[in-house]
Amino acid sequence: MKKLIILAAAGASLSLAACNSAQDKREDAAEEQAEAVVDQGEATADAMEERADNLDKTVDGVDSTAEQRMEDKADAVREKADATAQNIENKAENAPQ
Repeated sequence: MKKLIILAAAGASLSLAACNSAQDKREDAAEEQAEAVVDQGEATADAMEERADNLDKTVDGVDSTAEQRMEDKADAVREKADATAQNIENKAENAPQ
């Protein structure tokens, strides 16, 4: 009888471990996807800022209106990428096991 209880407990533990492992894998995959989203957002924003710098060739410490608009758009791209990444991670963490 004791062996049966021990075997049942061991089986339940393995089953729970497998669920945790699958959840961990989903969370890891979501984290990698989120990092890719952020990386892409950063690359896009960096390119936008480089274009913005080319809009104002004067090095006077004052941004032209066009340059400032482009930099604001780059900031918005970064913010959207960060929000999207956070949403991906939250969904993975809150997914039913």
